[in-house]
Amino acid sequence: MKNSLLVLALFAGGLFAFAQTPCVGGSAAGYPCSGYDLMSHIPLSVFNSSGANDSWGWTDPQDGKEYVLMGLENGVAFLDISDPVNPVYLGKLPTQTSATTWRDIKTYSDHAFIVSEASGHGMQVFDLTRLRNVSSPPETFTADVVYNGFSNAHNIVINEDTGYAYAVGTNTFNGGAHFIDISDPLNPVAAGGFATDGYTHDAQVITYNGPDSDYTGREIYIGSNGGEQLISIVDVTDKNNPVGISTLTYTNVGYTHQGWFTEDHRYFLLGDEFDESNVGFNTRTIIFDLNDLDNPVQHFEYFGPTSAIDHNGYILGDTYYLGNYSAGLRVIDVSDIGNQNMTEIGYFDTYLNNNDANYSGVWNVYPYFASGVVQINDRSGGFFLVKASSLGTSESELAQNLSIYPNPASTTLTVETNEIQISEITLIDVVGKVLLSEENLDVTQKTLDISSLSKGIYFVNVNNDTTKKIIKN
Repeated sequence: MKNSLLVLALFAGGLFAFAQTPCVGGSAAGYPCSGYDLMSHIPLSVFNSSGANDSWGWTDPQDGKEYVLMGLENGVAFLDISDPVNPVYLGKLPTQTSATTWRDIKTYSDHAFIVSEASGHGMQVFDLTRLRNVSSPPETFTADVVYNGFSNAHNIVINEDTGYAYAVGTNTFNGGAHFIDISDPLNPVAAGGFATDGYTHDAQVITYNGPDSDYTGREIYIGSNGGEQLISIVDVTDKNNPVGISTLTYTNVGYTHQGWFTEDHRYFLLGDEFDESNVGFNTRTIIFDLNDLDNPVQHFEYFGPTSAIDHNGYILGDTYYLGNYSAGLRVIDVSDIGNQNMTEIGYFDTYLNNNDANYSGVWNVYPYFASGVVQINDRSGGFFLVKASSLGTSESELAQNLSIYPNPASTTLTVETNEIQISEITLIDVVGKVLLSEENLDVTQKTLDISSLSKGIYFVNVNNDTTKKIIKN
């Protein structure tokens, strides 16, 4: 019924959505591609907005359904993508005040936290479980709570391990991080901030488990500080006394935009939003070696195949998913990053006019769905879902002989094969964080203790070959 309602809405407005189209001969439904099939596309006009911006995802721990939270200039659209070929537009949460180019969304404990550059917007909190029972999509939603500890913000970051949010680019703390305790999502509480290094444009906050043992278990904030032209690394474990660890910059700096840690917390991949247009080289990603957080160093630079500007990029496993404006989604293998090697292994280009250094095309990508679909938010093109090409291929021998049970599970999980040796098992959460890794195994059956995990969706990778989704209940 929901799918029928969406189709009716599309045709009523004289619009249409592309359904699943394989990437054949470098094209899928007219979009240049390599290694990625188009699952579905909904034009921006369906959402009654003049532009799209950021996006994020949510997986319902109750049933494993996947949802996209699509940032728009005038609000946030919610889409059920449990059938990625037939996504359902459930409705929109309008902006709290006025429309603006910039909006950002993150999730914690089945709630969405939404900020905007619009004056007086604050932080909207939306209970995502409301999406389970939408009878007449698309609906117009209202926020459950609005936090008014700041007027506007450029971005929001959440450390799900600790239950703290970090709004950045606000009108408080000199534009630096504004700490919020969201452990009770519907009762957000101001918890301090960090102003020393000035304005932060984007950030990532992790519970550190990298090579610098001085900071193991500490809550580490790494800020991309925009026009301040630097990266700021801060220990924010004690919210009453955040401690600056180090700052660093780099050559040909323009606007220090956004970056992401590798999963081992050793390297940080940074995009500068002005360097391609200012200097004239191809898409550049700057890689920093953070082996010593007190003394980080630049490791090397990676240059893409086009002159397009890079925007938001994320790491999942050994893969870097980059929203590359006019060059679309670029997918890059970073498994040999220690030896200064990165290799593009796929792409899907949603902007057809050119691959030049401009601000048209892909703003954000979201690669953390256990199903393997990647959501692309194109500023003018709207909503895209793509997935690594698989049509015409067969499962690996391991995939055909692998069993993981029970599923759902509560305390233990058994990974078992029929004669094929298991050498490596990795357990990852829905945002790509490695929770368990066992190597140098030589078994056909292994039992994992998952009793300490929170309820939700996880996925298990075996031998760096096959990934299976599991539910912890």
